[in-house]
Amino acid sequence: MKTALFGFSGAGKTDLFAALAGPDATAAGNRAMIKVPDPRLDPLIALFSPKKITYSEIEYLDIPGGGGKSAGLGDRVLNEVRPYDCFIGVLDAFSGMNDPHEQWQAIEADMMITDMAVIEKRLEKLATDEKKNKALVDPKEQNALQRALATLEAEHPLRTDETLAALPELKGYKFLSARPILYVWNCPEGDETSIQLPQETAGMSHIAVSAKLERELAEIDDPEEKALFLNDLGLSQSALDKVINKTYHLLGLISFLTAGEDECRTWPVRIGSTAPQAAGVIHTDFEKGFIRAEVIGYDDFIQLGSFKAVKDAGKARLEGKEYIVQDGDIIEFRFNV
Repeated sequence: MKTALFGFSGAGKTDLFAALAGPDATAAGNRAMIKVPDPRLDPLIALFSPKKITYSEIEYLDIPGGGGKSAGLGDRVLNEVRPYDCFIGVLDAFSGMNDPHEQWQAIEADMMITDMAVIEKRLEKLATDEKKNKALVDPKEQNALQRALATLEAEHPLRTDETLAALPELKGYKFLSARPILYVWNCPEGDETSIQLPQETAGMSHIAVSAKLERELAEIDDPEEKALFLNDLGLSQSALDKVINKTYHLLGLISFLTAGEDECRTWPVRIGSTAPQAAGVIHTDFEKGFIRAEVIGYDDFIQLGSFKAVKDAGKARLEGKEYIVQDGDIIEFRFNV
């Protein structure tokens, strides 16, 4: 679960990273592990008073540099972000010197052009190999690359065709425009709700944030003082939580919960994961020896107030290997190894 932050020089990317990293930003350098806020854990914490509380985490990397729109992001930046699962593109919507819509389109163009170059080079190699010996060429790979090239030539990022982007023949290429991305429109304080954001599409979201304000908020350690600061600004919560949660969902993740006196915890799992796969997130032995999962829906728990009440009402379910885990499920796994 790794996310890279990048953008053109002066867009405020470093302020956003410092806000994410919080008081430890200086020590974090350009890499930080950030907890994913989840208020659904609060009632479980109140019930069990656990010895330990653990939240899912996302790793963020601050990619330095980025050039200007006319020069593009640059090969170094594009190469550095390639290994990451998700991107955050930071746009300057505060200085008045740059059009954030143009920045957004320029970043999209840079990624698509880079992907096209990779595809064209590979197709040339496949064409040469095919002349030598057709057995050297995988027709499925060749077809997938040709489809991807046609998509890019039509000026559509690969992420817009989810079926195409998911093809196993394309996975190893790590195409940039196939990656989910959150565009953060870095705006002046107070303008967060007035900016007209583009419509969200598959794998792409937009949010308006004042990175400078979020950095100042993150530097306040005392929760009461932070709440007063937010109240003075007329805000109910930091926008940073929204950035983290949007990143989490763009990564294709949901959370299931476990609870007890020892620990209350959220666990990240891919959308569509089965109960054994979710058990494997906790420990590989849980998946290998999976017997069944006792599942309580989060809404049922909130409505009835306790595990005992849920069980008495017959709302606790025993699920087998085919069960698809739902966001917010409270699960206890039964296994044998």
